[in-house]
Amino acid sequence: MAQQKDKQPGVLRSLDYWTILIYLLLLGGGWMSVCGASFDFGEPDLLSLSTRSGMQVVWIGTSIVLGFVLLMLDDRFYDMFAYVIYAVMLILVFATIFNPHSIKGSHSWLVIGPLRLQPAEFAKFATALALAKLMSVYDYDIHNWKHFAATLAVILVPMLCIVLQRETGSALVYLSLFLMLYREGMPGSILFTAVAMVVYFVVGIRYADVMLAYTPTSVGKFTVLLLIQLFSSAMVGVYCRDRRDAWRLFAFCIGITVTALLLSLYVIPFDIVWVQLVVTAILIGYLLWQGLGTRLRNYYWIALFALGSMVFFNLADYGLNHVLQPHQRTRINVLLGLEQDLRGAGYNVHQSEIAIGSGGLEGKGFLNGTQTKLKYVPEQDTDFIFCTVGEEEGFLGSAGVLLLFLALILRLIHLAERQPYRFGRVYGYCVLSIFLFHVFINVGMVLGLTPVIGIPLPFFSYGGSSLWGFTFLLFIFLRIDAGRNLVRQ
Repeated sequence: MAQQKDKQPGVLRSLDYWTILIYLLLLGGGWMSVCGASFDFGEPDLLSLSTRSGMQVVWIGTSIVLGFVLLMLDDRFYDMFAYVIYAVMLILVFATIFNPHSIKGSHSWLVIGPLRLQPAEFAKFATALALAKLMSVYDYDIHNWKHFAATLAVILVPMLCIVLQRETGSALVYLSLFLMLYREGMPGSILFTAVAMVVYFVVGIRYADVMLAYTPTSVGKFTVLLLIQLFSSAMVGVYCRDRRDAWRLFAFCIGITVTALLLSLYVIPFDIVWVQLVVTAILIGYLLWQGLGTRLRNYYWIALFALGSMVFFNLADYGLNHVLQPHQRTRINVLLGLEQDLRGAGYNVHQSEIAIGSGGLEGKGFLNGTQTKLKYVPEQDTDFIFCTVGEEEGFLGSAGVLLLFLALILRLIHLAERQPYRFGRVYGYCVLSIFLFHVFINVGMVLGLTPVIGIPLPFFSYGGSSLWGFTFLLFIFLRIDAGRNLVRQ
C-alpha cells in the first residue's frame, strides 16, 4: 500500500496536462459542431437525450470517465496484456463480418439491444499496442525480413477483416502505421515506393485519354513510364552511390524519349509509349546486368521497383474498372475530375464546399447555418462534420480547429520522442499516425481534395464508438508517458 501511495502522486504530476487541455477543447468544439449539424428549430433543448447533441454529451461524459480509468491503471498493464487485447479485438472484428445487421451496406456494427458498437474503432488502439509489444522485444530488427513480415501481419490481419465488413475507409487507416515503421527504421525506399504508386495511379488514370500534342500517345502512359525511368535512374545514384551511372541512365532515357517525340511530331506520328516500354525493358536488363557484375543487391531491388511499377501501372486501370465497387469507382472519377455527378457521388462534396464557402471569414454564428439546418449535406454530423465548422464559425473558426489538431500532433511527437523505452515510442507514433491520417483525409474529403472514404474527424464526429476509440488511443499513451520516470521496484 505504501508503494502505491508513493507511486500515484508521481503519475499525476507526470501527466501531460497540455495534451489533456487540447483534448477537452476538441471535445467542446466537437459538441458545438454536432449541435449545429443536428439541431432543428423547435427542438426542446440541446441536452435532451432524444437529440443527437444530448446523446453526444453522454458520449463525451463517458469518454472523460473512461480516460480517467485508463490513467489509473498501471502502465505495465498495457505492455503485459497487449497481445491479449489484440486477440480479443481480432475476435470481435472477425465476428462482426458475420453480423446479420447491415447499416448502410456495412456489416461493421455489433448491435447489443439499444447499443451499437463498431469494433473497428477499438481495433486501432489494440493493433498499436500489439505493434509496440512486438517491436520492443530485445532482438527485434525491422531489417530482418521475418520480423518485418510479422509486423506487417499484425497490421494487415485486422485490416483484411475490416475490408470484409465492407468498411474500406476504416481499413485504409491502418496504412498510416507505415509512418511509424518509417520512424523506427523502415527503409525509406518502401515509403517512396508507396508514394510513387499513388502518383502512377493518379497521373495514369487522370490523363489516360489525353493525347500528347499531335501524336497518338496517351499523356498518362507517357508520363508514368517516363517517371519510372527517372525514378529508377535516381535510385541508382542514391542507393548504389554511383552518380555517374545515374546521370548516364538519365541522359539515355531522356535522349531516346525526346528523339522519339520529335520523330512522332515531324516525321511520322506513332505511339511513343511503345518506345518507352522498350527503353524501360532495356533499363531493367541493364540494372540486372550491373547487379551481376558488381554483386550489389541494390541493383536487383531497383530493377524490381521498375518492373513492379510497370505491372502496377498496367493493373491500375483494371483494378479501377473491375475490382472496385461502382460507387467507389465513381468517387475516384469525381475526385480526379473525370466526372461531375453533382447529383450522385459528387453531391456530398459539392454541398459541403457550398456550406464551407458560405461561412465566409467569421461564419454565420452558432446554430445559424442554413446549409446544415436545411440538411443539404448528407452525414453532416458524422463524416462531413467539418462543413458545419466552416459554415457557422467561418474561416477563422476552421483555422482555429486545424491549429488545435496541429497542436495535438506536435505534442504527440514531443511525447513520443521523450519516451525512454521503445514500447512507448512505438505506441506514441502509432497514435500520432492514426490521428494525422484521420484529420488529413476527413478535412481533405470535405474540401474535395481527397477521396470520400467515410472516416470520422477525431472528437468532432457524432458517435460513441469513434469517440471512445480515440480516447483509448490517446489516454493509454498519456498513461504510458506518465510512467516514464517512475522507479520500478
